[in-house]
Order: sequence, then structure tokens, then C-alpha cells
Amino acid sequence: MAGNLTREEARERARLLKVESYEVALDLTEGEERFESVTTVRFTSASPGASTFIDLHGANVRKVTLNGTDLDVSAYDADKGRFPITSLAASNELVVDADCTYMRTGEGLHRFVDPVDQKVYLYTQFETADAHRMYACFDQPDLKATFQLTVLAPAGWEVVSNSAATGVEELPEQAGKHGTIQAARRWEFAPTPVISTYITSLVAGHYHKVTSEHDGIPLGIYCRSSLAEHLDADNILEVTRQGFDFFHRVFGVRYPFGKYDQLFVPEFNAGAMENAGCVTFLEDYVFRSRVTDAVVERRAETILHEMAHMWFGDLVTMRWWDDLWLNESFATYMSVLAQAEATRWNRAWTTFANVEKSWAYRQDQLPSTHPIAADIPDMQAVEVNFDGITYAKGASVLKQLVAYVGLDNFLAGVRDYFAEHAWGNTELEDLLNALERTSGRDLSSWSKEWLETSWVNTLRPEFEVSGGRFTSFDVVQEAPVEHPTLRSHRIAIGLYSLADGKLTRTRRVELDVVGARTSVSQLIGEEQPDLVLLNDDDLTYAKVRLDEDSLRTLVDGGINAFTESLPRALCWTAAWDMTRDGEMSTRDYVKLVVSGVATVSDITVLQTVLRQARLAVQQYADPAWRAEGLSLLATELRALLGSAEPGSDQQLSFLQAFSAVATSEEDLDVLQAVLDGTSVPEGVAVDADLRWTLVQALVSGGRLAEDGIQAELERDPTAKGERSAAMCRASIPTAEAKQAAWAQIVGGELANAVARAMIGGFQDPHHPELLVPYREKYFAEVGRIYQEWTFDQASTFAVGCFPALLIEPTTVRSAHDFLSTAQPPQALRRLILEGADGVRRALRNRETDAASA
Repeated sequence: MAGNLTREEARERARLLKVESYEVALDLTEGEERFESVTTVRFTSASPGASTFIDLHGANVRKVTLNGTDLDVSAYDADKGRFPITSLAASNELVVDADCTYMRTGEGLHRFVDPVDQKVYLYTQFETADAHRMYACFDQPDLKATFQLTVLAPAGWEVVSNSAATGVEELPEQAGKHGTIQAARRWEFAPTPVISTYITSLVAGHYHKVTSEHDGIPLGIYCRSSLAEHLDADNILEVTRQGFDFFHRVFGVRYPFGKYDQLFVPEFNAGAMENAGCVTFLEDYVFRSRVTDAVVERRAETILHEMAHMWFGDLVTMRWWDDLWLNESFATYMSVLAQAEATRWNRAWTTFANVEKSWAYRQDQLPSTHPIAADIPDMQAVEVNFDGITYAKGASVLKQLVAYVGLDNFLAGVRDYFAEHAWGNTELEDLLNALERTSGRDLSSWSKEWLETSWVNTLRPEFEVSGGRFTSFDVVQEAPVEHPTLRSHRIAIGLYSLADGKLTRTRRVELDVVGARTSVSQLIGEEQPDLVLLNDDDLTYAKVRLDEDSLRTLVDGGINAFTESLPRALCWTAAWDMTRDGEMSTRDYVKLVVSGVATVSDITVLQTVLRQARLAVQQYADPAWRAEGLSLLATELRALLGSAEPGSDQQLSFLQAFSAVATSEEDLDVLQAVLDGTSVPEGVAVDADLRWTLVQALVSGGRLAEDGIQAELERDPTAKGERSAAMCRASIPTAEAKQAAWAQIVGGELANAVARAMIGGFQDPHHPELLVPYREKYFAEVGRIYQEWTFDQASTFAVGCFPALLIEPTTVRSAHDFLSTAQPPQALRRLILEGADGVRRALRNRETDAASA
């Protein structure tokens, strides 16, 4: 891995330097492996005569000049990615002339060749500290500077950066360093405002583009040429316009970066990246096949999340990665708020409760849990902190804070924060000060409870009943011994009664829950309802338990009777939490799903519940009941597939979920008939992506092998087709296929997206017995890989290939033996601990399920 910048090094460099500007000239016509990068950086030093270093990774350094004096290029430390600079003047100009390396890992300047038409596509991904893979820079967030880019690119390419192009010069065909090149163009871009290096950007290649304008802001949408027919630009632009109108209204600051381009790029490692004015997205968001509205909703949330970053993160940036949550938690919260209030997805908070908060609860109960405002001593530590705590827990806590101080006061504080710190860097106290001023509340204790501690509390109702009415009612708050903080919660308690087939709220009480036990005097004398729901309306961040009578109401059909989507989603989440924590058996959870899934109208909740039910059977069920559980799910999904409205999102969801649990010969016959076209349910479009879903299920089931995969790839010779074929080959249920896949995975030559796909197929939950030999091989390889590969690739291997499907005590022992003997870096230690914890949880839940038989 590249050099690991520490917080102390960054603080010292920020104390010493003030960076004014970068001028970067790139030549992208020099071949397939490397490109020329010439950087001119101007900066001042608070201590003339002092020394520092500039970051540059994977480069062949030709010449370095400081204030007109050539420096010794042999001083370049390629392993650390640093070039030392000595004898600084008060004002400095440093010029670094180097050849840098194109990446295939989704980091730095990534290069991709489209298998459809052999056209070339480039894009950058610099967060957290990979800008110095493209140009020499002081790669830390608090050394902001202007950024001006000049690019020599082949003719016919589009070139996009943070600011608008000010000129494009046509150059004739000419002789280059590696022979004659095609005619080229030189692109000149305007200087940006002062921004952090990690949000500078370059996207170049044969991109297809759609342009528009809104409220004086030029808009651009880009994708690969071979995907142009699938680009639904109208929907993307509609959400974009709605987002700008909403954020302009609530933030009180106009969008600060001029034009706004959104680019869907190949082999992207994340969902999206908030490069200022040049946002990159995972190109799976260009839908080449039919998707459910849940996926369109997720894309809209991602669009709004990245747009919110233009203010939270780009205009005002955290000083160091300790406060990454200032970027991510706020962008997550604001994107859901915008979606709920400004788009057609007015039930976005239901999705948030069911998806984001479930992610947060899961992450917060791992041995690697950490405070929202985390301690980040170095860059390796922050790389693993892009997690459910930083995003989803942080946003959940902000939602709770809004309930505490009021939305108007909260937004007023945000506006003050932008006004005071625009173009600067901030820390936690800067935001708290702004919110305290506008809300009139002291937030120091709130911060200590919510931002500076770990783990999630559990809230339980405890009550006594006489004559059908409550004679006492308490909310009991729990915390584990290792994380004993009992927090102050603002919650609502909903009482729901079942009448005429409808479960409706008959009473709502809102109160503060503080300490281990809080009496709710308002409910004494109330008639006991069919269901008691703590944290109704989802005001706080806490796990909620259902009492026995309420759980019975749900299992007996009440889950189908809700008239509102949010309480139904909260009950599904509570049932899943109880299952994960071993308080509800897997078979009872699966039976709840089977009895209730038919009436789930919210498509995001439906897909989440189906995914959780499958996971429960595959990992949490007593092995003796596993086959019965799969059969129970498959039988119900086949029936639902037959009764669903033709062409509906529910129908597609049922078919996708059925494909993931089909193992019997009868079920595989159904999938084969859909793939062959001999028996396709009315309304089902067997398009490219659905075909691959069916092919993988049939490969895993032993119905198709290499020849069938190859035939499907010839039918779909696209980048997505290549990845799907790689996944299917790794899914072939033979020892030989697993060995071939393993050899390719650990060889390190696969592009990032292909590696992820192959790992997904390799870890087929239907055939864990084939993975037994790879437990030992994993622990023999993971240390080397983490040391030698780039972070994203190494983490993909460390997480994806962990023997999570070998749910045996041996797996846990092997993990801890590795940690005690190998002494891995802290970030890898965290990933291994998380994997082992997942196996331990599964073992406990299998015992719970077996005991309930």
C-alpha cells in the first residue's frame, strides 16, 4: 500500500504550509500504461529554511525544481510515495515532472477499455488520499488551494473536470514519445475556487453526454457511448433540479461551483463521489435492464447525497478525517430530507428506517464499533471508517437532534455554519457552536452521549395490566457492560389496535427517556392495545423490542394490517433485530416473512425483508432445518410470483428472490423454463440482467456449466456481461472451478469490478462445503495481500473472501490465531474481527433456532 500519512504529520504540514495553487498539465496520449503529469504548486512556508514532503505515488520522476533549482530526483521515496523538500523559502514554486501510472483498481486515474467497441474511458477517484496518484500534491483535506488543469487528450474524447473548459485547441497528428499518435486536443480548464485535493477530478474518454440548465447552472449527464441508449437522463435531471431548488431554499447559499456535471463511470468502487462540480457515479445506475422503483429511489438518494456534499464537504470541509461524519452524516440526512420533501419519494424516511438504520445497528454492534466522531490517527484508519456508523448512525443521530431542537433551528444553524466557514475547514465544535446559537440549547452533553460514545441502546416496554388496562408502564433502557452509556432519547410510543382488518394508531405519547428506567404515567389507565410500538415515528437511534402480545399480533397477521408504511417498517426492523440478537428464532422470523410479505407495498421494505429472510435461513438457521426453511421460502415465492400483478415491481422482486433460494429440481425447472422462454410469467421481461440472475442460479444448482456461461456471454459481450460470466464461473459447484477462481482472485491481476464479481460467485452460500479448503488458504494470503495491494483491492479480498460461510468454531479460532501471530495493521485487524464476529453471531443464532424446534 501507499505511504500512510499520519494525523501528526498532517498537522505539522498544515502548520508549516499554506498552499495557494496547483497548475497540472497532463498528457493522456502517451500509451496505455502511463501518462505524463507536470505539476506546478505554489505555497508559502511559515518557517523559511524548514523541510517537508510532497506526495506522489507510483511515478517515474523525471525532474523536480524548487524555486528554479533542480532537486535530486533520486530522493524520491517510491514506497512511501513522497518526495522530500528542503530549504523552503517564505514563498515557493515547486515543479514536478513525472510519468504516472493508470490504475485498474478504481483508485487514482482509472483506465477502462469497453469490450463492446474498444473505446477508452478514464476517471479519477481520489478519496481519501489518491490525488497524488495523478499529480504531485499535499494530499490532505486542510491544505486547500485552487486547481487549474490542462489536458492533452486524443481527438474525439470528452474531457471533464471540476470547472468548465475555457478553451479546446485542435492539434494536428504528431509524433509522440511512443510513436505517431492520433490528432489530439488540448483542453484548458478555469481555476477552481479553493478546494481539497481529494475532490479534484478528471473524467475523459468517448463519453456520451446530455446537457441542460437549471436556475442558471449548466448541467451535464455523461455515460459510456455503448450505454447511451439506456441513459434515462430525464429522470436524473428531474431529481437534480428538485435537489438544487430544495438545497438553495434550506441552505441559504447558492451552489458554489458554477457548472454541475454527473458522470456514470465504469468499474467504480463506491456508489458515487462528490468531486466539486464533477460528480462520479457507479454506472450500474444506468439501467440497461428493468429495475424496481426501489433501485430508482436509491439512485435519487445518491444523487441528492452527492449534491448535499457540494455544501457539506466541498464548500466547508472537515479539517482531518476524525470528522468525516461532518461530510457523510449530514449528506445522508439532508439527502433523505430532500427526497421526502421535494421528490415523489415522500416515504423516504420509511426507506431510511428500514435500510440505513439497519445498517447502522449492525455496524454499531461489531467489535470494531467506534464513535461517530472517531479517532483517526492515520490514513489506513479512515479507509475502513466509510461505514454504517459514519453514514447511517450519524444521520440517525442528526434526525434525533432535529427532533430535539426543531427543524427550523437546525437549518438556521446550518446556514450560520456555511456563512462562517465557507471555503474553510472545520471540526466538531464549529458545528455545535452554530447549532447552539440558533437553538439556544447546550449541546455539549448531547455530543458526549451521541457523537463521542459507541454502541446502540435497546429499549423495551415493561408494563402491568389489570382489567385490560395498564396499571404501570415503563421504558427500560439497556446497554452492554463494555459500552455502558445510557443516553437521553426523545421517543414516541404508539398504541395500535386491530379493527376491521386494519391496525391503526389509537394513542401517541412523546417523551424523553433518560437512564435505565423511565415511567410513562400518561399511559396508566389506557386500554392495552394489540400492539405497543416504542420509538414510533422513528425519532431516536435505538433498537426496539416488542412484547410478547405485540409480537403475537404481528405473527398472527397484524404485520399485514398496518395502514401506514413507517410503523410497518419499524416492526419489520424490530423483528429482524430480535432475530439477529437471538431473541427470536430464525424459523419464527421466516414464518413471519412468509405470512406477511405478500402485503408489503413499499418495494424497498419488500426487497430488504426478502434479503434478510434468505440470509437468516442460510446463516442463522439450525442446519437441520435449513433445507426446510429454503423450501418454505421458495414455495411461498413461487406462489407469490404466480399471483403478483404482471409487470409489477413486486413480481420482479419475487422472481429475483426466488432465484436466490431455488435449490430443488422442481424449482430449478421453473427457472430453466423462464430462461428458455418456454414458460415465462405474464409481465416478466427476460432482459440481460435477469438472464444472468437465472443463469447464476442454474449454474449453482448444477444445471448449467462453462458452455452455458460462454453462450450467455456471447449473447451479452458487454462489461456487465463479462463480470456476470466471471461470477457464474466462480459459482460452478466443483472443486476444480473453485480452485480456478481462487487462483485468479489471489493472483492480483483482475480489474477491481471483475474481482468483486468473481468473489461474489466464489462465496456461493448454497455450497459452503466447497469452501472448506480456503479457510486456511485465506489466512495464509490475507496478510501478504493487504501489504502488497492497493487499499480498495486488499479490502475487497479481506472482506469478500473471509470464510464467513464456514459457520464453525474453527473459523473463529483461525481468525484469532491469525491476529495473535501475524500482528496485522490495525485496519486489517478490524476487518478480521468483524468477520469472526459474524460467524460467532451465526453460531449463537443457530443454537437459538435449534432450541426452538
